[in-house]
Amino acid sequence: MANYITKEGMQRLRKRIQVLIKERPTVIKQVVTAREMGDLSENAEYHAARERQRFLENEYNHLKERIQHLNVIDTADIPKDAVRFGARVLVEELKNKTRRKVQLVGVDEIYDSENEYERISIVSPVGKPMIGKKVGDEFTVNAPIGKREFKILEIK
Repeated sequence: MANYITKEGMQRLRKRIQVLIKERPTVIKQVVTAREMGDLSENAEYHAARERQRFLENEYNHLKERIQHLNVIDTADIPKDAVRFGARVLVEELKNKTRRKVQLVGVDEIYDSENEYERISIVSPVGKPMIGKKVGDEFTVNAPIGKREFKILEIK
């Protein structure tokens, strides 16, 4: 299940790859310019530019590799009768009656959302026990602070 991603998540990864590709020439130019400043052993600009270049290349290579192993899931085709990948769920913690709006996504999609739904992984301690539950069902999360109980109020 960890290899699933929504269409939106895949678009975001591909956009990030394009940003990295566009950034490459600038970073290479910074490395060349810093190298021309002289002694490389004491050249802080050179070391910073090389570090930035390594970081950029590592992120690019990781994303390119990861994309090859991801299965894009169209969440519009998934039934909304139970919590599944891509579902937007309103849950209530039974102890204090606090409500959370969450969307179950793949591990590569955990980032700040542009909407009111908090993105959580389907393999996370909160996401995993939610899978398959229906409106009205309760589930327990084993958290470091102890067991937390939730109820499914709505599935979109």
